[in-house]
Amino acid sequence: MAKKNPISIIEESFLSLKKYLDTNTNQNEAVFTASFINDLHKETAAILETCKELNQDAAFIQKINGRVSNSSGLLFKTEHFFLSDIIELFDQVLETKNEKAQFVLAYYYDALRNKHFADSNSAGELNQLVFTNEFKNHLSKIRKENKIEVKSDQPDKYLLTAVLSENNNKKLEEVLIKYQNFIAFAFDKKFENPDALNNFLGLNKIKKEDKKTSDLPEEDTLEKVLEELHLLVGLKEVKQDVAELINLLEIQKKRSKQGLKNVEITLHTVFLGPPGTGKTSVARLLGRIFKHLGFLSKGQMFETDREGLVAGYVGQTAAKVNSAVEASLGGVLFVDEAYALTQNLTGNDYGTEAVNTLIKRMEDHRDDLAVVVAGYTEPMQIFIESNPGLRSRFNRFFHFKHFTPEELLQIFQSFCKKSDFIVSEEAKEKLTDTFELLCSDKDESFGNARVVRNLFEKCVQNQANRIVKLKKLNQKILKTFSEEDIPEPKETQKNVKFTAADQTS
Repeated sequence: MAKKNPISIIEESFLSLKKYLDTNTNQNEAVFTASFINDLHKETAAILETCKELNQDAAFIQKINGRVSNSSGLLFKTEHFFLSDIIELFDQVLETKNEKAQFVLAYYYDALRNKHFADSNSAGELNQLVFTNEFKNHLSKIRKENKIEVKSDQPDKYLLTAVLSENNNKKLEEVLIKYQNFIAFAFDKKFENPDALNNFLGLNKIKKEDKKTSDLPEEDTLEKVLEELHLLVGLKEVKQDVAELINLLEIQKKRSKQGLKNVEITLHTVFLGPPGTGKTSVARLLGRIFKHLGFLSKGQMFETDREGLVAGYVGQTAAKVNSAVEASLGGVLFVDEAYALTQNLTGNDYGTEAVNTLIKRMEDHRDDLAVVVAGYTEPMQIFIESNPGLRSRFNRFFHFKHFTPEELLQIFQSFCKKSDFIVSEEAKEKLTDTFELLCSDKDESFGNARVVRNLFEKCVQNQANRIVKLKKLNQKILKTFSEEDIPEPKETQKNVKFTAADQTS
């Protein structure tokens, strides 16, 4: 039996309730046109696509749901948070809530909750509808029933944008544009620049606080970092590269203490290899290592990508790069899929502006900043060769290889250990077959640990479906993955290929 959503669903679509018009409503002057309704259709359809993509990010969904008061134990989806946030926007804007603003909120509600788009051919009837008391009463009910209650210790009014901002999620800028468009549609209110919108939503305060927060654990030591590095599955060559770099830096320190001259050593590094091979984890460890060796003052890591550095309009790209660098000072700036900066994805040259600004800031802060750029091997090599400034500053390369079937199984078992699951022998054999099949025809886009995480989450769901109807449950049953909980190897292979094609399309 499917779980019900924690927010009540109104069965009939809001803006198709013709019964509101049964009474003889006086003809009022139109407050919106059919063209305006068509614009709303395009906007909310795009929002639903964004929500669909974010719903695929299980870690994001878990994190944002952890911020709300919800006794049901069921998870809200992204569209629920989006709707809750725009209701908050509607309630907080001080201007008079006129019929146009009310209609826009009702339209967003119908699109986000019911997947229904009001018919622009009914613009005349809808213009009458928004003046009825029934409409206003129904809208008031929707505002009350669809506002998600945030935990008392969480200060953020707009939870979706707050969580995206805290995690530097690449979808943040896209969602901010959607919020800005809602405000423009509903209240004819526009913001002069992104900072003005961020101030309105309270995001600038979040970003400033994040810059003061270190990623370093309490009582961190070099020995603890090296132990964490050692415990990472696989990565034999990378671990050797890190060990040799540490040796070099240690000797540099000792030479300096003896008054000897040193050759200039760059901390900037290129990570080459497929996704899901631990590049982000190693970059985070490097920041802590550099800090403990005295080459960085803080050791934190700031993660970003093209969307975090490149703006879609003149004059904002340099500001975004400067903001990322400032958040990284004393630590590591990690740029994922860095080659996208020079691929001119939008037809503009803002990516080149981002690279040139980054090079300058790397020079300005060469004594307390390490930049790590990462991505697929061939595109990254082209990226580094595309600019003399990049070639001169990046001369250290770490090569990350695909995990072997045995290593993928170890990663799966590590997920199990962290979440209190165990794997039966029969299930382990099936997992082994699965990983061997996946590795036999993998290409560079194969997701490695990301594939394993997705498979683990699927097994958790399968196990829950299997045991939910059992009358007697004990700890062993709750913890154990049986063979039937593991999807068939060919099914997993098909899903992996479908996901990879979807990501590259």
